[in-house]
Amino acid sequence: MMASEPKAMPSRFGCDVFLENLPQWVFEKRLGILTNHASVTADFVHVVDALMSRGARVSALFSPQHGFYAEKQANMVESGHSRHRVYQVPIFSLYGETREPTEAMLKAIDVLVVDLQDVGTRVYTYGTTVGLCVEAFCRRSKPVVVLDRPNPIGGDRVEGNLVRPAYRSFVGRYSLPMRHGLTLGELALWVAQKKGRSEMVRVVPVQGWARRDLWPDTGRSWIFPSPNMPSWESALLYPGMVLLEGTNVSEGRGTTLPFQVVGAPYLDPDAVHAALAPWALQGIVLRPVAFEPTFDKWRGQLCRGFHLHVTDARVFCPYRFGLAFLQAVLRVHREAFQWLDPPYEYETRHRPIDILTGDPRIREFLENDGPIMALEKGWAEELRGYEAERQEVLLYGEEFFQGRCTTDWSTL
Repeated sequence: MMASEPKAMPSRFGCDVFLENLPQWVFEKRLGILTNHASVTADFVHVVDALMSRGARVSALFSPQHGFYAEKQANMVESGHSRHRVYQVPIFSLYGETREPTEAMLKAIDVLVVDLQDVGTRVYTYGTTVGLCVEAFCRRSKPVVVLDRPNPIGGDRVEGNLVRPAYRSFVGRYSLPMRHGLTLGELALWVAQKKGRSEMVRVVPVQGWARRDLWPDTGRSWIFPSPNMPSWESALLYPGMVLLEGTNVSEGRGTTLPFQVVGAPYLDPDAVHAALAPWALQGIVLRPVAFEPTFDKWRGQLCRGFHLHVTDARVFCPYRFGLAFLQAVLRVHREAFQWLDPPYEYETRHRPIDILTGDPRIREFLENDGPIMALEKGWAEELRGYEAERQEVLLYGEEFFQGRCTTDWSTL
């Protein structure tokens, strides 16, 4: 898979920068930390252990979807509240009985520190969880400090349509394209800016990461942020292959290659491949395979489909490919193919595919075999508007951190 030449020195993530020179407030204020098992330093030390060992005043932890230890496999598998097995501080689940901090949780802390690895896709729920926390803390005039991490699929490219207001959900709370091109720090700033409280979010930036960099350019090991994101290649395919969650085509859950192998018992790989236009296959090769999921869709049944190999990450457009792939399956298997019914990610009214794309017209367009390029042309203007709007929160340029973060995280 093509990427730029590795840098001489690995990127330094926000947690590494922060821990190098801890501000005094971490010892004085009550900290809450939104994190999970993937939040480790360059030395593979978990950020909670690193802070506790230095005497930080950690009063509570918060976990996103999949749990603090990323042990929960799938969507709608909730986590309960618990306590840290070593430090005995509460771990409040934000993917269970509540998906945003309650008043009781907020009263327990003075500052929220966020350290999560995102995957650069709107429907990955960590971004929504961070956004909901920012909203809650802004309402109460309490600061949020984000220890930033790279966007593994790059920050220089955006792709897809914006979410329609009526179709906003837990997998699309904000009007973002599918591939949004932000880090979580930039997303937190974007949400705070929308609420008119930009001053409430501080970002500790990544050092040595440029917007066009992909994960291999960081020089860091990939730590899976959730069970079905075992590699950065899964993250690269995710903006398109996540759409299969709204269909009866397996997205590879229940295999060792989620989002990299796809298929169904009824799928004819040769016919589907022939139905794909050449432009849809730029930067990717589809290798026919058979697989048998151990859980989720088609559990224990032989599926035929593809192992997806991205050969040029610079030209590959995952959302475009995902839409083209769905359309090809529809062309070949209209009788066997199905859009799944709700519920999906707490949404009970709309079809899963419609909240995944954020616009039911996309499903209708695919059903009517409309040209994908015309679909992209239709959302080009709103995407340009988003590109212009996001400029106000971008922290990184082509040559690393640009110093555009106007808030000082050393004092609160």
